[in-house]
Amino acid sequence: MMEEDLMQVHRTFYNLFKWCTFLVVLLGVFLLPGCNQRQQNPPRPVPRVSTVTVHTQKVTLTTVLPGRTSAFRVAEIRPQVSGLILKRLFTEGTDVKEGQVLYQIDPAPFQAALDNAKAALAKAEASLPAIKLRAERYRQLLADKAVSQQNYDDAESALKQVQAEIEYWKAQVETARINLGYTSITAPISGRIGRSSVTEGAIVTAYQPVPLATIQQLDPIYVDVPQSTTELLRLKRRLKRGTLYQDRAKQKKVKLIMEDGTEYPLEGAFSFRDVSVDPTTGSVILRMVFPNPKSVLLPKMFVRAIITEGIKRDAILVPQQAVNRTPKGLPYVLIVGNEGKVERKMLELDRAIGNKWLVVSGLNPGDQVIVEGLQFVRPGMPVKATPFGKNKGPGTKPDAGGKTAPKKRSGGA
Repeated sequence: MMEEDLMQVHRTFYNLFKWCTFLVVLLGVFLLPGCNQRQQNPPRPVPRVSTVTVHTQKVTLTTVLPGRTSAFRVAEIRPQVSGLILKRLFTEGTDVKEGQVLYQIDPAPFQAALDNAKAALAKAEASLPAIKLRAERYRQLLADKAVSQQNYDDAESALKQVQAEIEYWKAQVETARINLGYTSITAPISGRIGRSSVTEGAIVTAYQPVPLATIQQLDPIYVDVPQSTTELLRLKRRLKRGTLYQDRAKQKKVKLIMEDGTEYPLEGAFSFRDVSVDPTTGSVILRMVFPNPKSVLLPKMFVRAIITEGIKRDAILVPQQAVNRTPKGLPYVLIVGNEGKVERKMLELDRAIGNKWLVVSGLNPGDQVIVEGLQFVRPGMPVKATPFGKNKGPGTKPDAGGKTAPKKRSGGA
């Protein structure tokens, strides 16, 4: 009996040893990979970022304003006398010279009126000597009491009537001559003439509301662009504070961008700024004059004028790719601080200049702005900074700043 109890104890200890061995092996299976992984994974390295160092520079600020062209001079051709159009003496769509005959109105009735006035004038002038001599004789006889005062007064009155009639018919002759000249309708200015609203055989009336044709002088040509009064006041404040100064020679020069995006080859000149504000748009009209020798610019064409606002001597520019925005749309950049840690700085932007933003406030000269590697860093993290563009591949260059470019509004400015 005791032998059986002893064997039972041995079996119990054997099963216990077997289960302990199994647990040790199982624990080793789970713990050994973790130890190996801790030994194989070294600490995370410090992120590397590319930065640009902020510095001030002189930048010419420009703004792009949309506008339309308008003819330098416009003349609507209307008849000054009524009559029948005999001839049209020009080709539609061609250039005409000042004084060139465009239409010929039938001159016959006006020639007859001139001849009639001349005949009446000659008749009045023919009766003048006899009446003048009679008035002189009556004046002499009146001194001897040979005629009455009434007879002398009648003779003197008749003389004045004839003299007045002569002046009247002289005026009628001149009027008839002017009307006869108006039968030849001439061009008041040189320019390009459009289509004709009448043909030969049409009856026209003096100073009719519908013009016969329109002449437009295209060289030079005006460009009218609206400028917001808000922008105008902001520009004046900046000039007054001295943050922006103007170069008079550059201020007068204007460049033009055509409808297809190409730049017009000739420079224009600023003419004047209108003194009245359009109440519907809150803007004033700026007028520029451009040479147009080849008639590339046509009236009512949509264009964009590049106007120089002034020169900013202490401008700060940062690459656009370095600027991020908060969920509310406010712009900010990440910089490398003095301790080599990332810091966030909120910005106030003015406009885009090339591929950069013009910064109004938020950065100081010497700040290292992170341009590449932004997705791997957060504020407070230590980083290792390298100059932007230093590790670029062949064929690439570091970003250049300070280019003059048209004004564009930033969403967070």
